[in-house]
Amino acid sequence: MADIKPLVQAGGSDTATLDNVYELLTFAGRDAPFAKALMIPASVGGNSSMKPAHRDMFTYCNAVMEPWDGPAALCATDGRWVVAGLDRSGLRPLRYTVTTDNLLIVGSETGMVRVPENAIVSRGRLGPGEMIGVDLQEAKLYGNTELLDLLAARQDFSSWIKRTQKIGHIVRSDVTEPVYYEGEELRRRQLAVGSTLEELEAILHPMVSTASEAIGSMGDDTPLAVLSPRYRGLAHYFRQMFSQVTNPPIDSLRESRVMSLTTRLGNLGNILDQSPEQCDMLQLPSPVLTSGEYEGLRHFTGTSGCVIDCTFPANDGEAGLREAIARIRREAEEGVRGGCTHVFLTDEDQSAERASIPMILATGAVHTHLVRTSLRTFTSLNVRTATALDVHAIAVTIGVGATTVNPYLAQESIADRHRRGLFGQMSLRECMERYRKAVDKGLLKIMSKMGISIVASYRGGCNFEAVGLSRALTAEFFPGMPSRISGIGLSGIARNVLQLHESAWAATNTLTLPVGGLYKLRRSGEQHAFDGGLIHMLQTAVATGSFTIYQRYADAVHAQPPVALRDLLDFRDGRTPIPVEEVESITQLRKRLISPAISLGALSPEAHETLSIAMNRIGAKSDSGEGGEDPARAKPRPNGDNASSAIKQVASGRFGVTAQYLNDCRELEIKVAQGAKPGEGGQLPGFKVTELIAKLRHATPGVTLISPPPHHDIYSIEDLAQLIYDLKQINPEATVTVKLVARSGIGTIAAGVAKAKADAILISGHCGGTGASPLSSIKYAGLPWELGLAETHQVLMLNRLRHRVRLRADGGIKTGRDVVIAAMLGAEEFGIGTASLVAMGCIMVRQCHSNTCPVGVCSQDPKMRAKFEGTPEKVINLFSFIAEDVRNILASLGFRSLNEIIGRTDLLRQVSRGDDYLDDLDLNSLLSQADPGPFARYCTLDGRNEVPDTLDAQMIGDAKPLFDHGEKMQLHYNVQNTQRAIGTRISSLIVRQFGMKTLAPGHLTVRLRGSAGQSLGAFAVQGLKLEVLGDANDYVGKGLSGATITVRPSPSSTLVSNKNAIIGNTVLYGATAGELYAAGQAGERFAVRNSGAIAVVEGCGSNGCEYMTGGTVVVLDDVGDNFGAGFTGGMAFVLDKDNVFDSRVNPESLLWVRVTEPKWEQMLRSLVERHVEETGSAYASMLLHKWDEVLPHFWHIVPKDYARIIGFTVPEQQLEKTA
Repeated sequence: MADIKPLVQAGGSDTATLDNVYELLTFAGRDAPFAKALMIPASVGGNSSMKPAHRDMFTYCNAVMEPWDGPAALCATDGRWVVAGLDRSGLRPLRYTVTTDNLLIVGSETGMVRVPENAIVSRGRLGPGEMIGVDLQEAKLYGNTELLDLLAARQDFSSWIKRTQKIGHIVRSDVTEPVYYEGEELRRRQLAVGSTLEELEAILHPMVSTASEAIGSMGDDTPLAVLSPRYRGLAHYFRQMFSQVTNPPIDSLRESRVMSLTTRLGNLGNILDQSPEQCDMLQLPSPVLTSGEYEGLRHFTGTSGCVIDCTFPANDGEAGLREAIARIRREAEEGVRGGCTHVFLTDEDQSAERASIPMILATGAVHTHLVRTSLRTFTSLNVRTATALDVHAIAVTIGVGATTVNPYLAQESIADRHRRGLFGQMSLRECMERYRKAVDKGLLKIMSKMGISIVASYRGGCNFEAVGLSRALTAEFFPGMPSRISGIGLSGIARNVLQLHESAWAATNTLTLPVGGLYKLRRSGEQHAFDGGLIHMLQTAVATGSFTIYQRYADAVHAQPPVALRDLLDFRDGRTPIPVEEVESITQLRKRLISPAISLGALSPEAHETLSIAMNRIGAKSDSGEGGEDPARAKPRPNGDNASSAIKQVASGRFGVTAQYLNDCRELEIKVAQGAKPGEGGQLPGFKVTELIAKLRHATPGVTLISPPPHHDIYSIEDLAQLIYDLKQINPEATVTVKLVARSGIGTIAAGVAKAKADAILISGHCGGTGASPLSSIKYAGLPWELGLAETHQVLMLNRLRHRVRLRADGGIKTGRDVVIAAMLGAEEFGIGTASLVAMGCIMVRQCHSNTCPVGVCSQDPKMRAKFEGTPEKVINLFSFIAEDVRNILASLGFRSLNEIIGRTDLLRQVSRGDDYLDDLDLNSLLSQADPGPFARYCTLDGRNEVPDTLDAQMIGDAKPLFDHGEKMQLHYNVQNTQRAIGTRISSLIVRQFGMKTLAPGHLTVRLRGSAGQSLGAFAVQGLKLEVLGDANDYVGKGLSGATITVRPSPSSTLVSNKNAIIGNTVLYGATAGELYAAGQAGERFAVRNSGAIAVVEGCGSNGCEYMTGGTVVVLDDVGDNFGAGFTGGMAFVLDKDNVFDSRVNPESLLWVRVTEPKWEQMLRSLVERHVEETGSAYASMLLHKWDEVLPHFWHIVPKDYARIIGFTVPEQQLEKTA
């Protein structure tokens, strides 16, 4: 074994790492099918129809190795077997064709190899976690079921997995929750870890009362932990990582079937073995333990567990902390070598004489030591901690290596509030169950941001970036975790811990917790970048038009103690000033300033329009946000004002994204992530969905709307390139921007985005605003834009891409000084969001999510909206003042234009290295200069990065009579899978010349023979009909805006339509109108976010009708698992011949009943008849012929809230079942 180490090559890609482990497993004797099943098993919870033997085998696989997550279509061989398989969530397409002469063609698209239709035996697709294989020795093709039958029969996995002891019921049943501390003792312990009244009230209390995390709004304008004079605990230095572009986050709420917190404890065994002993371990349903459960686990493990005290003598200072870390490492190693399979780390023995080691540090120290000594898999690491109160701290503890976590001081704080009657009639046990439920949901959310579905895959992965931890500290205790600016080390941690310890245990007077101020501004609490005085000063300046008052405001901002990294920087001296008259004008500078994306829904209509009018008056740009926009705003008003947003955003929810919307703009922005909650979706509660918002979003008033965490057509950089291509087809003039959130590695992502033909890249900082988000996301996710912008600019320069793309930054920019520093770090455009809201009257009460904004900026309530006093003039004054501020700074530095300073980090210097207890605070990574080569440091491109033409260029020429004279036409072409977005460019011309609804359906018919490429009919409009004789790939009818699409097999095909795949994944994503008829099966996520289209297909994969808000879908055969997750509007009909629908539907928001009312039966039958008329489907014709036999097998699916609004009723005898 030593000869082949390292088994995993350092610095390799995800694919290279996967390949390294695959080779190891096959060399060790496992064949290719079992290696795939072991590394990327199908989700046991996500497949309702899985055979018990298969489920048992995959359960064994999960016990041996953590599953690999993320989008992947794999092809592998071991010499005998060739296998192809998909990831656990089916995030990549994998289509296959079998021919009459036994040729198997497998790939991510159909149509890659041309085969005569009459030579095709079957056209199939793989679903989530599935695989097919060919045994070359036997020359035999195995389908997924056959292959799993073969693997499952090799061993008695059913009896093996019974050796795993599921002890959840043992440690949870009949538990009496202990109370350890009261009164003064409790207060001292709370003070020793820095607890505040605000944390108990705003964070802990809602977790019990609502069983969910606390929700907040706006953004985070408090100092980074490393810049704060108040030590908040070690968890605050960890920033949660998240996925963007290269792999998608998961919706942990709507796709919970693939998520799991199942926790295995004990000796995890050797992954190269295959024996029943690998299942000899304990299993818990969650890694979070109450104090009673921790005691139960400790008792259950008996002599196989060892307890390690994680405290040290307070009088020994820093040396005592270092010695204690060495001691706990030594004790853990000795315990494991002595046969201990459960290590318990605890800080409960703190006292006046003994201070606690921060348990994140203790956990990381023991975990890394056991890994380095090759002992970690022999034991579980169970942590009892006083420092973990919220979800983030618990996630960090698990992320650095803990197997289970008992936040005992959080429980003691809950018990104290329970004793005072603050939780009503709930028992303490009930309170703790609700607290754990909130933590569990929060853990799943944090994992899902990274695209990780299993807690075992998250544990010990250090999926964070340190902001303010010294590089030496992270290298020793958290290896692999980036820490680019260094910061606090062990000595600083010791000093802060001992200060808190002394304040807690040395005090003799009345003990009271500090008020706090991290979440809302408090007079004696944490500093906020926007305090009451600054807000008043800025609002006075913009109301009176006084640049003098604005200058006082800007000076006051600059005089604040450091809040952001840019506050540690200043301009270098020694340059010769020039007269301000020689600097480019305020008018030119204002055009670089942007009002960032805030949706109509987060903002009131008045505020949203005020921003757009103001920006259009000064020739700058405002961003619509993701809520759609009224087409009427595209026409100037009688007074000349233009209320149309120059930038239209395309977000994951695709709300209101029609062909008209995409053509009413100068720029299109793809929002991959949001600064305040990267890796998460959004939710607009029903009370905010007014008649106007429902109209713009193609939804139903009063019904909650959900935005998915990922774009379901962006699972890779190639997918992003396809969406950019689609948008440049539907709007031949607009530029395309991609919005990213700062994180480590963003430079590589940005380089891919630039190569994908984006025209601008927006780097959003963690402090950006939000209408509603979990407070743990606002505080702990994402990075400062300074880090992301600097890395992006440097990588683009090194790759000779910077001159082809504009860089934009936003997140907490308030003054001209912020703008100039952002320019020197590489940006040429700047978003100013929160300050523009303040200019319109926002007073930062942070209750946007409650619809009670007292100044009408962020409310849909007519009474609140009446209080809105913002005007375009106030917003214009703000942007003019900032531009004038920039102009004055440029003059003082001796520059005549902003272009001259873009990327000039040599003009900046670090003026502060933070507090003296820090090891170092090093911003050199921001200030590094990359060689631009022969190119400029800023974008020199005039216009946009053009993309190649598709078939539409020829179609437009051939359809000249339509555009010249309005003639009805029919066109005919042969197509192949390289021809993408067919029908999109011609739809743009139709919208611009005829509008969305002038042409009758089918006015222009285009018949296509062959395999159509991705995005067939994307954003296609009424008047266009696309007929495909053959098949099509992913994203058919994306954003469909009124066109009709039919896909049917070629006349020479002998395939049975409902048994073969004909269209790909993510069909009708964000469709708002139109019709689709497909004589065959659709892939995963059929009709995702459909909000108005009618569709009939003959079977679909998993997650069908997900997030749907309108339209009607008919599925004439089986559906996959998790049907209708997040489905809140419209309706569906599903034929369920085998009576399995009950196990495949997501019941959370739906009613499903048999079709008995004549009205609905007539609707269903007419749609099936139309399907037969359009596709000639023999299968559908047979259903009509046997209609009386078939009808009782149909389900009618209607969302509960939607049913209430449309008056849909459920017969009494069926009500209990759907409930």
